[in-house]
Amino acid sequence: MARGVKIPSCKKDTLNEKIVSYSKPKKIYIPLICQNDTNITVLVKNGDYVHKGDVIARRKGALKIPIHASVSGTVKAIEEKPYLNGQNVKCVVIENDFKEKRANVVKVKRHINNYSKEEFINKIRDAGIVGLGGAGFPTFAKYDTDAKINTLIVNAVECEPYLTADYKLIQEKCEEILEAIDAVLEINGIHEAIIAINRNDTKTKEIINTFIGTYLKIKMVEVPEVYPMGWERTLIKQIKGVTYKKLPSEKGIIVNNVSTIYAIYEALKYDKPLIERVITFTGEKLNKPQNVLVKIGTPIKEVINSLGGYKEGEDICLVAGGPMMGCAVESDELVASPTLNGVLVLEKNENEKATECLRCSKCVEACPVKLAPVLIKDSLKDPDNLKYLKPERCIECGLCSYICPAKIKLRDYVIIAKRKV
Repeated sequence: MARGVKIPSCKKDTLNEKIVSYSKPKKIYIPLICQNDTNITVLVKNGDYVHKGDVIARRKGALKIPIHASVSGTVKAIEEKPYLNGQNVKCVVIENDFKEKRANVVKVKRHINNYSKEEFINKIRDAGIVGLGGAGFPTFAKYDTDAKINTLIVNAVECEPYLTADYKLIQEKCEEILEAIDAVLEINGIHEAIIAINRNDTKTKEIINTFIGTYLKIKMVEVPEVYPMGWERTLIKQIKGVTYKKLPSEKGIIVNNVSTIYAIYEALKYDKPLIERVITFTGEKLNKPQNVLVKIGTPIKEVINSLGGYKEGEDICLVAGGPMMGCAVESDELVASPTLNGVLVLEKNENEKATECLRCSKCVEACPVKLAPVLIKDSLKDPDNLKYLKPERCIECGLCSYICPAKIKLRDYVIIAKRKV
């Protein structure tokens, strides 16, 4: 049996609703951050006019990728706004002129299989594509390798409760996603692609089966509905029965999630950079839960207002991401970013207070990387013991906090320990 925990999915509110678009933000705030790296070179100044898709900033270092304007308009300032990790980050503020101007005429590429590998890598790098499942790792770096890649795993599991952005994307854009997968295989000389879906996701299974017939190198595999099945290591172990030390490429495997594959499709087909993404807006305190296609830099409060706003009452908790791996944020000044896959509007629960640890070891049993979260918590002031306990291996899945009968926020303590180490 797969290592993991069966937890409520809480997805029903958005599973049967089509993706809608929110495309009219008055101003956008493009976060100057990539993979928690704020060492970003800004390429524009106040008063500059930018076209939709223009490069306005660039990450430094070996994994440098561009950051693009998601609208056309005028650069107004650099301001700090809340980011999905709960901290404030600097953002380039662009006043939207609502003209959607691009610097160059878009030439649609009829056959996206015709790129060379070098052209493919350059294209997805220049498009600024990163892992949209939450990690934000630059996608081009996975393919820019001398290792022989035999298998592409497309992660359509989306095991985090509430979130359905990938579910809806593969249901509504299945043909495009299969076309992109086929192109990635041919361009990179990869033998096979495996689309991993939740075994209870019957609708997605039916849709994929409708279109997959002509793609002989692509198959679908059903995986158990346990958390965190969508984690890369768990998924590879479940599907291929192998483990690796640092990178899946050691075993000839690359993993991309559905949203990332669709971003690759748009880059190859329309020369479109990563300037928007689908985000799940849901929760019991939101009037109309929905998956929304949102421009990067859009204030989430505008999107929430377009969905009918909040339900009555002031006891609201906003979470950036899912309830397991997400982060509570203090205000709806949060802006959309490439790795923001969900916004939860939940009822605040102030009665749930932690008690003393029961020494039940449930957190140890649940941990997918076999850490001892409560011992890490107890060792925060003991650097030597903390190093021995290896908190840096934590994937921040939140199972330790979820499973704890004493309601101790173990994930928060382990994240602090990771930073210390």
